[in-house]
Amino acid sequence: MTGAAWDEASGRWRVETSDGVLGARVLVSAMGPLVEPRIPDLPGLERFTGPVFHSARWDHDYELTGKRVAAVGTGASAIQLVPEIQPHLERLHVFQRTPPWVVPHSNRPITGRERRLYRHWPALQRLARGFTYLVREPLVLGFVKNPRLMRIVERLARRHIAAQVPDPELRTKVTPDYTIGCKRILPSNRWYPALGEPNVELVTEPIVEVRSSSVVSADGTEREVDAIIFGTGFHVTDIPAAKLLRGRGGVSLEEVWGPSPSAYLGTTVAGFPNLFFLLGPNTGLGHNSIVYMVESQIAYVLDALRTMRARGANAVDVRADAQAAFNADVDEQMVGTVWSSGCASWYIDAAGRNSTLWPDWTWRYRQRTARFDAERYRFLPPAPAAEPALAAPSASHAGAAPSPAG
Repeated sequence: MTGAAWDEASGRWRVETSDGVLGARVLVSAMGPLVEPRIPDLPGLERFTGPVFHSARWDHDYELTGKRVAAVGTGASAIQLVPEIQPHLERLHVFQRTPPWVVPHSNRPITGRERRLYRHWPALQRLARGFTYLVREPLVLGFVKNPRLMRIVERLARRHIAAQVPDPELRTKVTPDYTIGCKRILPSNRWYPALGEPNVELVTEPIVEVRSSSVVSADGTEREVDAIIFGTGFHVTDIPAAKLLRGRGGVSLEEVWGPSPSAYLGTTVAGFPNLFFLLGPNTGLGHNSIVYMVESQIAYVLDALRTMRARGANAVDVRADAQAAFNADVDEQMVGTVWSSGCASWYIDAAGRNSTLWPDWTWRYRQRTARFDAERYRFLPPAPAAEPALAAPSASHAGAAPSPAG
């Protein structure tokens, strides 16, 4: 998709794609927020002659074995890639801006016996999922209700550091100075051991310049490297896709949102009829599975479609006052949470608002999305019987008309 605009006359979305133009009654944005890589603006980066890529755009043609690599970032992407590539490299320089809180990882392979049990008794799999949910959900007490409770999790993280980082200097470098949970908590049993390997250097000085074959840090040290890999996250609160979507009156979603994305239930935006988001603003989680939130939103969207059909409506558009009231309530709940404890994180947008996370129990979100609350929407009348053509088809679709979908 290269663009989409609401066509008032036809009551359809005009969806431009690399393969032509389509018409759709309903448009669902299900790409999620962790899509468009964020690359820091480093002086001289364009002069570097070796491979430069983000962890989400991996260069699979480049052979890392025996190379000297600069890995920039120590977040969720870095803790996955660094332990994997470290054994194959001659030298690995990991550039850290802020140390993450890392806790032990309970991940393990599902055994063949477990698979057979789940296959024959699906209820056991649902029970296992329910147990995981019940173990994780109480963490909202520390994240949202009383951040002082996060000291319990912090003790676990500190014991993890003590057990896996014997070197005092390295231990100091990897120990955060902010409240655990203010930034994303990362699970890993391999991160700290990888940083302690002889071929790895953890650099806490910021990068001030990139040269043709080296990286220079603020203390003046120049490190020769063959490749640079960024594990520096994504455009989460400045969503690039917002430029592609235009609602009523031709206004883009980027213009409507400005520096702070917002939506009703993280799913619908006033002025953008029949546009639904999965994992839209304020649906992210710090404590439980995001799958639970997606399932809740899917149920909400399906009920919206059923309601439209039952009422003979062509489209629904959330009321601006309902959206504003919802976000005012979210902002009020954010006050006093661990995410407001003072650290800088990618949860916070350019306006200083946490437009990323859901500040409450997930079961409450599921309650609110269990049915489509039609009273908070405006219903648009059915489209005319003879709908105007949306656009001429592309050359690759010569002779074919745009096909309605949704």
